[in-house]
Amino acid sequence: MSVDQATVRRVAHLARIAVTDAEVPHLQEELNAILAFVEQLAEVDVSGVEPMTSVTPMAMKMREDRVTDGFIADKVLANAPSSDDGYYLVPKVVE
Repeated sequence: MSVDQATVRRVAHLARIAVTDAEVPHLQEELNAILAFVEQLAEVDVSGVEPMTSVTPMAMKMREDRVTDGFIADKVLANAPSSDDGYYLVPKVVE
């Protein structure tokens, strides 16, 4: 895959990056080099390679999957300017 100058300008526009006409050829080369490397990575045979969560072997810490209120609702509501029955009260902003 090869990137042309129009694509470089489009990517720069989407990324909201100001790019001068003088910078476009250099960025085109950079993007083409990146894409060539990605294509090279696609050629690597990874069949039989287990997915990793870390570079060091470790067990994932698991917790019980249950819903709680965090057990600190009173502390959280203490920061509210106004509350009622366990909920924040906010001024109406939509008519």
